[in-house]
Amino acid sequence: MHGYSISAAEVTNISPHGFWMLLGDEELLLSFEHFPWFQQATVAQITHVERPTPDHLYWPSLDIDLSVSAVRRPQDFPLVSRT
Repeated sequence: MHGYSISAAEVTNISPHGFWMLLGDEELLLSFEHFPWFQQATVAQITHVERPTPDHLYWPSLDIDLSVSAVRRPQDFPLVSRT
């Protein structure tokens, strides 16, 4: 077998505040406060997530890429908007 085994990413719950994602045996919250791009997304868009590498999550229908590190510690990756 080439490469390495990656646990799939699975959305386990969605609430008005955010959604929970299971990565192997770790469950992480993606709050809409820290990840506002998902707030207007449909359930189908949020639950269609890929994990191409251990530290990379990708939502193809939303064209959103996030590192698992940013999900674990969103305070270390503040949003900056320049309008």
